[in-house]
Amino acid sequence: PSKAQVMQVSIDATDIATLRPFWSAVLGYDELGDEDVVDPLGLGPVVTFQQMDDPRPRRNRLHIDVPVPRDQVEQRIVAALAAGGHLVTDAFAPHWWTLADAEGNEVDVAPWADDRD
Repeated sequence: PSKAQVMQVSIDATDIATLRPFWSAVLGYDELGDEDVVDPLGLGPVVTFQQMDDPRPRRNRLHIDVPVPRDQVEQRIVAALAAGGHLVTDAFAPHWWTLADAEGNEVDVAPWADDRD
């Protein structure tokens, strides 16, 4: 499939234990593990919380993770850049690339996990 069928929302947090119950309640999601809330019907995106040591001034604390088929990652990145985006970092490649739109809203493009990960 070439269209995004799975999406994960990631929220950077300095206190995951405080934020996670709020998101679980407001979304009607179940808490899973120590870092995630999930749609009990399995229809909505997973919301995960990533631990931050300090708040990041002037940087968004919410970003979208878009998993795509491994053989389509490069094509997806090239298309996003051609559509006005820019590369924020490839320091974590080949696990993910962070891109941003013209206003700095970030998205991580990652190949679907398989036995090579």
